[in-house]
Amino acid sequence: MSNPDDIDDSSAPLIEHLAELRTRLIRSALAFVVGMVICFTFGSAILDFLLVPIEKTMRQLGDPNPVMIYTAPQEYFFTLIRISMVGGLALSFPVIAHQLWRFVAPGLYRNEKEAFLPFLIASPFLFLLGAAFAQFVVIPLAMTFFLGFADLPSYVAALLSGTGEGAVDTNATDTGIDIVFTGKVNESLDITLKMIVAFGLCFQLPVLLTLLGKAGLATARGLRSTRKYAIVGILTVAALVTPPDVTTQLILFTVVYGLYEISIFLVARVEKKREQRLREEGLWFEEDDEEAAHDPLMDEFDRDEEAEDGPESTGKDG
Repeated sequence: MSNPDDIDDSSAPLIEHLAELRTRLIRSALAFVVGMVICFTFGSAILDFLLVPIEKTMRQLGDPNPVMIYTAPQEYFFTLIRISMVGGLALSFPVIAHQLWRFVAPGLYRNEKEAFLPFLIASPFLFLLGAAFAQFVVIPLAMTFFLGFADLPSYVAALLSGTGEGAVDTNATDTGIDIVFTGKVNESLDITLKMIVAFGLCFQLPVLLTLLGKAGLATARGLRSTRKYAIVGILTVAALVTPPDVTTQLILFTVVYGLYEISIFLVARVEKKREQRLREEGLWFEEDDEEAAHDPLMDEFDRDEEAEDGPESTGKDG
């Protein structure tokens, strides 16, 4: 039977880790709340900034005074709450990342710290880069497509009837029902936030694949051999997270596939540095090059077959 004192001694470190985890979570939650309050204070200005692409598109289509509405008393308030949550998470991420690092760093080796810390710094930078790309490039194109598509029939009809700018349309009273866009704040913001989050997450691809490469879970050879599957996967993601227009989907596909190729280059550099380090330490052998040329899954399958056939072949030889 086990000694009760041994159980108490073994449970003490676990309790200390749980207490430290609780402290880190509390500090992260407080940072998130503070960031959320700050963003809620400037919620109207942030909302105006997020709606700039649709405002410019409406002005380009001839609306001199773009107006957006909300149809429920609580709609505007909860719209600001959504903005505050996303903005609060962005503002508090450095604190959350620091608390995460302080929690996991004592249990990492030196080489693991050197591998993990750069990615912890690069991740928010790439997310902001993807969010900025969505806000200033993708969302304006999407809004131009959707709103311009609704305005296209009237534009074509004006060309066919010879009515251009400065001309007077005498049949203005016979045009039927005019279809105009009156945007809702929460619905327009929903598209903007989805695009920002989608592109921000897609820009994490180099971080994820390079980290997997450092851990030995991904290789440049393997990434190159799965290009066709990556293309299908990226096209599927582009169709799911973007509005149903070809332009936005092609932009997302082009950007993410470019990031995939960059990831292959980064993983290859990681492998080259690891090989150089092992050669300097005298731990790299020529057999490693031969093993790297084989598929690990096939090697594992061959070893299993040899292990199963070993006893039978030994019996036959005897």
